[in-house]
Amino acid sequence: MPIDSSGQEEVMETPHRRQNAHFQKIMVGYDGSKPADKAVEIAFSLAQATDCKVLIFSVARPPEPATMVELDAMLDDAKEHFEESFNRFTKCAEERGVSLETAIAVGHPIQQIVHRAEADHVDLIILGRRGMSRFEKMLVGSTSEKVLRYAHCPVMVVR
Repeated sequence: MPIDSSGQEEVMETPHRRQNAHFQKIMVGYDGSKPADKAVEIAFSLAQATDCKVLIFSVARPPEPATMVELDAMLDDAKEHFEESFNRFTKCAEERGVSLETAIAVGHPIQQIVHRAEADHVDLIILGRRGMSRFEKMLVGSTSEKVLRYAHCPVMVVR
């Protein structure tokens, strides 16, 4: 330890990062909504506190049935659409010392999120809750509700 001019050991403060066994990788399902932005913020805060990695994952839903040409075009459009947000998140992650990965897939959001979480050994999924009427929920169910049901890991839903 460094010693100051009075002969006392100088205590240097370092940011506290807690090593943990629970969260090594957090996934955020990102759709560009305000609740999804809040989910990213929470993921960054958790990552800072627990020294884990963050994956921001977006899914573009194709028309049905989709051809390969349509899927490729849709992926290009989605990359362009999310690029500004991903650049903003990358800068924020660097400033906060958070390890960040971003990715985009084309498909059904629930299936893609659950599959990617399993494939990447994600320990926590964070999703924004989008407002739906009770009638809409009865008919379709929400993405967050279905991810919660099928995910292999805990899911946090943010308002």
